[in-house]
Amino acid sequence: MITRRLYRALDARLGTTSVARTAMAKVFPDHWTFMLGEIALYCFISLVLTGTYLTLFFEPSTAETVYHGAYQPLAGSSVSSAFASTVGLSFDVRAGLLMRQAHHWAALLFVGAIVLHLLRIFFTGAFRKPREINWVIGVTMLALALLNGFTGYSMPDDLLSGTGLRIIYSVVLSIPVAGSWIALLAFGGEFPTEATTPRLYISHVFIVPALFAALIALHLIIIIRQKHSQFPGPGRSERTVVGSRLWPGYAVRSLSLATGVLTAVFLLGGLVQINPVWIYGPFNPAQATSPAQPDWYVAWGDGALRLFPRINFHIFGHLVPAPFLPGVGVGGLTFLLLYLWPWLERRRTGDRAAHQVLERPRDRPWRVAIGAWALTFFAVLLVAGADDIIARLTLIPVTGILRTLQILVLTLPFVVAAVALLVARSLKRGSATSVAELTAEDVRTGLSRDAAPERGEPTPPQRIDLWRNPDGTWRWRWTGGEELNSNEAYESRDEALQAAGVAFAGVPVHQTDPPEGVILPAPRQEPGWGTKVVAAGVWVALAVLGRRRSRAED
Repeated sequence: MITRRLYRALDARLGTTSVARTAMAKVFPDHWTFMLGEIALYCFISLVLTGTYLTLFFEPSTAETVYHGAYQPLAGSSVSSAFASTVGLSFDVRAGLLMRQAHHWAALLFVGAIVLHLLRIFFTGAFRKPREINWVIGVTMLALALLNGFTGYSMPDDLLSGTGLRIIYSVVLSIPVAGSWIALLAFGGEFPTEATTPRLYISHVFIVPALFAALIALHLIIIIRQKHSQFPGPGRSERTVVGSRLWPGYAVRSLSLATGVLTAVFLLGGLVQINPVWIYGPFNPAQATSPAQPDWYVAWGDGALRLFPRINFHIFGHLVPAPFLPGVGVGGLTFLLLYLWPWLERRRTGDRAAHQVLERPRDRPWRVAIGAWALTFFAVLLVAGADDIIARLTLIPVTGILRTLQILVLTLPFVVAAVALLVARSLKRGSATSVAELTAEDVRTGLSRDAAPERGEPTPPQRIDLWRNPDGTWRWRWTGGEELNSNEAYESRDEALQAAGVAFAGVPVHQTDPPEGVILPAPRQEPGWGTKVVAAGVWVALAVLGRRRSRAED
């Protein structure tokens, strides 16, 4: 009773009922690729939950301390407080190792989900007007994810993370003019310094997560305001969305996905070892560990440093050291192109219209080719980041592996891009509906310079027919190349009109007579005898209970 009165009071002042009804009626497209963004969201929630637990025990300090924990090989050793607390989390804190490893796996999955989500947006043209802002937000979140992953990876002050910090410090110093100032701000002085770990901690725990939360909220607000994009299909147009309502269908599916993500994160954290810092040992500036590979999402930068030749040059009298081009140039140019891509493609195609329906990748062969080139290029760099491990496993000299990868990074991306362009053009111009159905004739059509006529016919105009049944109920039918009848009948014309407007907003409605030969069901069926008997029994039981209560009160 109190809850009901409180809700009514809030509803009278804030109008929550209409807002909730509108939100519950929001339609989301039914396609598995739209869940990639939600996987990233639930990985972020996993990171916040596990990271909050870790902050209770981690000490972000490089001050020396003596380790007296359960890990005997390290007992009595003088190590930094950060390293000692990390080893203590792994062996002395209940569920500490589970939380550490689940946090690390969640970070790997988080970045992977963002990358796949951005790839889906890129290849389907979801970055086009009016979604350029959300594209910029997504690219920014990817950059922040890379930054926060590296800072978290570097905080334990073990020998592996120290080696990575030494590398990134040298890369930052290679930036002309501003490099030394940026290094002073980020590292607190000449590496190694006692200020580095506390600054990494502040960035990793406070600054970047706050930026992430703000960007995620802004991203969701824009999606709600602009509505969701969708793949082409029956009933789907620039003005209509076909899919599942938020409640109950989409909400149940999304909650199930959240449960699955959390289950996968903690299963990996409990069963698959990752980042065993006690094996690497504490960081020592005079030592370096080998093999030393960072997490996959920054390993491409390490691979670029290994493959690029040592080239030093001067710009306006300022020395640009060799680490600048592979360490700063490759990543900086990549993110600059990602930020500008919606406007670069718009300038190339001249398409300035707003789009709610996505494109198939085959509809833009050159976009597919460019995406394939970039993915292959970074894949080779990723492999190059593990050249020492490959050399150890194959017994091939590391110099030979480096020479091979240097040739591949210059040639393989163009080969893959050419194949991707041919496949996309063959699918667009030929009769095949998938890559497995491609024929020699389709490939010849894709190789032809003459543009073949597009398959399909112009989309017919959409309309909604609304009619009254002989029993007094109302139904509607959408027509637009195909026909979709409403799955229920309505008691009034206004109810049917409102339902049609929710399903296909903006489509003109025409009232017609019932179609011939179609038997339309009534909105509800009369209850059977069993239902009537049960209902009567319930009413009798309620009456008896009410009479007994009144007698007891007398």
